[in-house]
Amino acid sequence: MAPILPPLPPAVPGECVVRAGLACYVDGSGPPLLLVHTVNAAASAAEVRPLYEHYRRKRTVFALDLPGFGASDRSDHDYTPRLMTDALHAVLELARERCGDLPVDALGASLGCEFLARAAMERPQRFRRIALVSPTGLMGTKARRGPPGASRGLPTLHRILSQPLWAEAIYRSLTRPGVIRYFLERTWGGKAIDEDLWAYDVITARQPGARFAPLHFLAANLFSADIHAVYESLDHPIWASHGTRGDFTDYRGLPLVTGKGNWKVTVYEGGALPYFEHRATFLREMDTFLGAD
Repeated sequence: MAPILPPLPPAVPGECVVRAGLACYVDGSGPPLLLVHTVNAAASAAEVRPLYEHYRRKRTVFALDLPGFGASDRSDHDYTPRLMTDALHAVLELARERCGDLPVDALGASLGCEFLARAAMERPQRFRRIALVSPTGLMGTKARRGPPGASRGLPTLHRILSQPLWAEAIYRSLTRPGVIRYFLERTWGGKAIDEDLWAYDVITARQPGARFAPLHFLAANLFSADIHAVYESLDHPIWASHGTRGDFTDYRGLPLVTGKGNWKVTVYEGGALPYFEHRATFLREMDTFLGAD
């Protein structure tokens, strides 16, 4: 008998709008703010909860579950940077309906930064200011200016991972509660993790279809081969931040994309999600960034 799965609770408070299989949480009033979560084996909008809960008091906040995660469609198909970027474009249309033609402020976390940057490159007039937390694609000094829109994916690896005989077993082994805790501890840089986020990750990782997008992630199908060209194309004010501990500390590639002078970089003593660890400080600095002329 198949195990009874716990129902997936909302990742954050507010209205959950679902269109064409894409789920987006919306709350608050005022100028629009878009929040884009990370990508991992158990990702969801719960990863931006501190920001969502803070800004819904003075902004109309939009926090989507990226395709393949959370309350969004998790069916078995190709998960690509194009799919994720198009999801952000769909949320921009929702923001236009709710807030008119006001340009959107936005924050992305980890791999979500790549999708956000591409959406801003493609529709620059829809964005005002962009915050990037622990942005991917900046490890080492190798320039990543591959064919436009190309992925860094390894098709052979994905074929191996997704074989029906063992795909579910691989995913289950990666998302056991203890393993989820281990990877969160690495994200936090060895410090105490957010227990509510861990509990939500455990539940969302057991929903039907949960393995499909993460296996594409493991095969690098969601990483962009042209990400340096994407980052350096942006003319918006950009605030990038990252930590000094954990698995996300190599940002030697930042100088390759910050030459225009529109980037500000903040380094926190901590892990990859400073708005959890240094909530008050991070929110104060983000308020300043968003309020700047």
